[in-house]
Amino acid sequence: MTNSKTIKVEWPREDYSRIPFWLYHDPEVYRQEQERIFKGRAWSYVALEAELPNPGDFRTTFIGDTPVIVARAEDGSLKAMVNRCAHRGAIVRRETRGNAKEHICIYHRWSYGQDGSLTGVPFLRGIKGKGGMGCDFRVADHGLQKLRVESHAGVIFATFDDETETLQEYLGPVFTKHLSRIFNRPVRVLGYQRQRIAGNWKLYLENQRDTYHGSLLHEFQSTFGTSRATQAGGVTMDDSRRHNLTYARAGTDDDQEFKTLYKDNKVHESKLRLEDASMIRNFREFDDGISLAICGLFPNATVHQISNSLATRQLRTFGPDEFELYWTLFGYEDDSEEMTQHRLMQANMVGPAGLISMEDGEAIEITHRATKTESVSACSVVEMGGSGPIIDLEHRVNDIAVRGFWFGYAQMMGFSSKKEQS
Repeated sequence: MTNSKTIKVEWPREDYSRIPFWLYHDPEVYRQEQERIFKGRAWSYVALEAELPNPGDFRTTFIGDTPVIVARAEDGSLKAMVNRCAHRGAIVRRETRGNAKEHICIYHRWSYGQDGSLTGVPFLRGIKGKGGMGCDFRVADHGLQKLRVESHAGVIFATFDDETETLQEYLGPVFTKHLSRIFNRPVRVLGYQRQRIAGNWKLYLENQRDTYHGSLLHEFQSTFGTSRATQAGGVTMDDSRRHNLTYARAGTDDDQEFKTLYKDNKVHESKLRLEDASMIRNFREFDDGISLAICGLFPNATVHQISNSLATRQLRTFGPDEFELYWTLFGYEDDSEEMTQHRLMQANMVGPAGLISMEDGEAIEITHRATKTESVSACSVVEMGGSGPIIDLEHRVNDIAVRGFWFGYAQMMGFSSKKEQS
């Protein structure tokens, strides 16, 4: 690990209700994020167990900008390792997924076992006594870098840190319970989508935690009642404030009241209509009546329930100015064919061309462009719902979870405010 340049953050307010714009754009900040968060104490989402049903199954993914292989070994255990050859640094597995007893680098054919251990080096002792590796070269010392792996409710996480807390402790009771709620029975993967966004990854985590933009930016959501600020709902965080759950219950507001309120606030007077309303139909699947649940797990995962559309979103970073969302759409193994088709139809709300997500991508990109040349003192205003203590709220017209993100982020990065440090 290289020595890090000391970065000093002057928070305009100690409650994280003002965020300096330069934090989204500074290359050294990004480098330290990879070191301290993605390769640090965080548990990152890497796959679903449903994607690795058989011994030998693997899939390739990322933690931050580091390529990773997730695999199921012959004994059924889960493994994760950096997808980078110990020899010359080439990507070992270039496929998205597959099944294999070993992983072989195409460059010089170094081979690795399902757990990442080095198992073979061509011409290890040279040819006819010439060349090869030195006598002090030990095969056991040169495997792929191995990560810790844990799973909860069939959702797989990995960490680079051997000493960090357990996954259960990291998620906390609220979020282990929510994952168990969503993954309450065996799931079946329905497909994948990828969305590249020209913006900083933290802008997406803010967007995902921004509880009230959905009914303002997304006219489709508010018009057809999948998410409105007037619906019963709220925001819940863990003790560290890193993770968040935004939730709502459709049908808990008055349609006419909504139309009047949005018109009076000059939001929109929607003229959108659907020729076929089956897309927005919500079949109640959970006893709590929640119809919208957007769960953010720091630093790289979102698990969403939008009516009957279910998916994970994995965030992958590509420098300070670009990231990718990798969407895994799923349903339950016992779904009828009609329900499967309904989930797939509702998936049109998300993804790169989605009726919702396309607008999120655009909002992030215009924010990233507009803040890139601002002075060090320029900052965002994050105090809808009030400033001060960062607490759970039983309404969604607030920025509280955005401030919660920055509270957790600052602690992990060593950027905490003076009040926290005192």
